[in-house]
Amino acid sequence: MSVQRRKDVKPGMEVEVVLKADQRTGKLTRGIVAEILTNSEFHPQGIKVRLKSGQVARVQTILHQTF
Repeated sequence: MSVQRRKDVKPGMEVEVVLKADQRTGKLTRGIVAEILTNSEFHPQGIKVRLKSGQVARVQTILHQTF
């Protein structure tokens, strides 16, 4: 289930995302959120983020919340 609310995603979180190239297969990639790119408070396909690796994708699952 994708994370659809912007307020649930914070920089530094470990997440599983779907890259644009993997949308058809649904293959998940793990990474750490560097920046939140979605401006709206809600997005039906998931919140778009830039990972520390530089990849841009939509968040599907939050694995670890670090504060």
